[in-house]
Amino acid sequence: MRVLRNSSGVVALALGLGFATAAGAQAWPGKSVTFVVPYPPGGGTDIIARIVQEPLAKAIGQSIVIDNRGGAGGAVGTALAANANADGYTFLMTLSSHTINPAVFKVQYDVERDFRGVSMVASLPQIITAHPSAPYSDLKGMIAWAQANPGKLNYASVGNGSPSHIAGEMLRLKTGIDIVHVPYKGGGPAVAANLGGEIPVMIVSIPPALAHVKAGKLRALAVTTAARSPAAPEVPTVAEVLAAPDFVVDSWYALFAPAKTPPPIVARMNAEIAKVVQLPEVKEKLLQQGAAAVSSTPDELDRVVREEIKLWANVVKAAGIKSE
Repeated sequence: MRVLRNSSGVVALALGLGFATAAGAQAWPGKSVTFVVPYPPGGGTDIIARIVQEPLAKAIGQSIVIDNRGGAGGAVGTALAANANADGYTFLMTLSSHTINPAVFKVQYDVERDFRGVSMVASLPQIITAHPSAPYSDLKGMIAWAQANPGKLNYASVGNGSPSHIAGEMLRLKTGIDIVHVPYKGGGPAVAANLGGEIPVMIVSIPPALAHVKAGKLRALAVTTAARSPAAPEVPTVAEVLAAPDFVVDSWYALFAPAKTPPPIVARMNAEIAKVVQLPEVKEKLLQQGAAAVSSTPDELDRVVREEIKLWANVVKAAGIKSE
């Protein structure tokens, strides 16, 4: 993640839009608001959405309904949100796969054309873990073992084209190691396989793995964000281990609106999110999931989307990632 902003900057943006923007925002919302989550209940995106659901509903004065529409790696629910009425009553709560999917899958929407960024909400890393029986205890050791045993190290991801798969392929490209990707159908099956020794190494978002790392059932080798995770500050980043500051895979979560949603509504929701993610109870709940509370302006979020679409398209091409 390259763009995070505290609430004061976002509030200044909202104030700068003038009286007309404020008046339009005050007339909204007149009924409940829906957050489409393009993944099943219980997953990371659903958990993050539900952490902010109640305090954000209180802030806007209307209930917020979570509508889980899983399928096709998030593409089904995202298409639904893209085609929703742009009246401020439907938003998309999604994660960084939003910028990866167009490079891997044939999607029925255009990420840049059909959506307007509202705000970042949370940021968390992928974590690289190893089973305790593995003959290495840190990332350098794993890389050395893979170099000495080309084609013999398998790593689990949560699915083809996922951020964890992207992180694994970036590691392969960066180090030149010959490792084999084994996609699982979600974090739960991948974690179970790593815990059981079925597969020696796993790359997954930090929430499903963190408790097992803390309990000593898995070894944490590294995280993929630019900075260490506040939930596991003892675990180094890939960037620092490899002395490669450009190695960053940030699993951010963010709110988007259909592209033609009125700017006053986007500004109002943006300002409320900036305040909600700074609430101590929200920050604590996010931290328990291994996530850091963040926010951004709509323009900053849209810029991240544009940059990452190009970045991940290049990685997908270089790694030869194909849809299943």
